[in-house]
Amino acid sequence: MTFTKPLPKFDPRTIPVIGVDTHLSGVPSQALTPAALRQRFRHPPLWTPEHSVEKKFSNREPALAAVLIPLVMRDELTLLLTERAGNMSTHSGQVAFPGGKTDDTDHDAVDTALREAHEEIGLARDHVEVLGILPTYVTGTAFIITPVVALVQPGFALQANPSEVADIFEVPLQYLMNPANHQRHEFEFDGGMRQWLSMPYSGPVNSSDSKERYIWGATAGMLRNLYRFLMA
Repeated sequence: MTFTKPLPKFDPRTIPVIGVDTHLSGVPSQALTPAALRQRFRHPPLWTPEHSVEKKFSNREPALAAVLIPLVMRDELTLLLTERAGNMSTHSGQVAFPGGKTDDTDHDAVDTALREAHEEIGLARDHVEVLGILPTYVTGTAFIITPVVALVQPGFALQANPSEVADIFEVPLQYLMNPANHQRHEFEFDGGMRQWLSMPYSGPVNSSDSKERYIWGATAGMLRNLYRFLMA
């Protein structure tokens, strides 16, 4: 599948911040426990996702995909994320959830997310407790993504697939569920203004180094939807 117009090439870190959502409250810590999350997904509220469809900037055919939002049950929940390999055809080098395109043999979006997480980072299904799904998110490259939220029991052994994943790390969920850490950006491309969120994180991570993790784009958009779901 080919693109007839180029994908935007820019360093998102260089795009000015036009706002930070310090006026919004963070998700309370008592709502970010395994028990509270199980209850929330069993009895979901009425709510509306804030981010659902990006402006399209390619002419590729739409493709179904799913990602796993894996919440590791440490003393405080953390989110397991990946840095995509630099040779990927789309979104190379970006921070992402484990996940990918749906295969014909997948039973549903949950099956896709679990299969891809195992293939990409070696996360075994028997460590994963699926809580539920969030509304689909459509990227500018025409991937229709179903986010699958899950709890992950510690004690897992991970192995990155080097053709897809450059690094695996964890970020505290409470940090990501605090809009004071959500930055807004605008960028002009292909005759229109495009907006996105970023959630840069420079704190300690379970990784080999402590470089800044620049969470932005679709990953940040889906996390913002999780925030709205938990605050509804």
